[in-house]
Amino acid sequence: MDETKEVELADLGDTKPSAEAENADQDGEDSGPRNHTAADLEAVFDVPVKVSAVLGRARMEVSDLLKLGEGTVVELDRKIGEAIDIYVNNRLVARGEVVLVEERLGVTMTEIIKSDR
Repeated sequence: MDETKEVELADLGDTKPSAEAENADQDGEDSGPRNHTAADLEAVFDVPVKVSAVLGRARMEVSDLLKLGEGTVVELDRKIGEAIDIYVNNRLVARGEVVLVEERLGVTMTEIIKSDR
């Protein structure tokens, strides 16, 4: 089962190295976790990823699928206001809600999903 953890933006933007990281740099030994900065990730900034926001799912037979036309309503397995799933490269990473940004739909992440990988 997936474990969830809420993360504050301030937690993500902390760029000051911890005391352990400073000691590891001086000793040459890694004595614990190290805070990373955006510059540490610069090598992966141009790597493309596929992001999907899943509003819900529906299951139907191929014959019913072929009958779908413009204006057809497909009932999904989620209720109005229920969180949507956000996937990166087909891996669930967050949950969120749909928002309107100017004239376009957007997604606000409300919960980060921590995986046991």
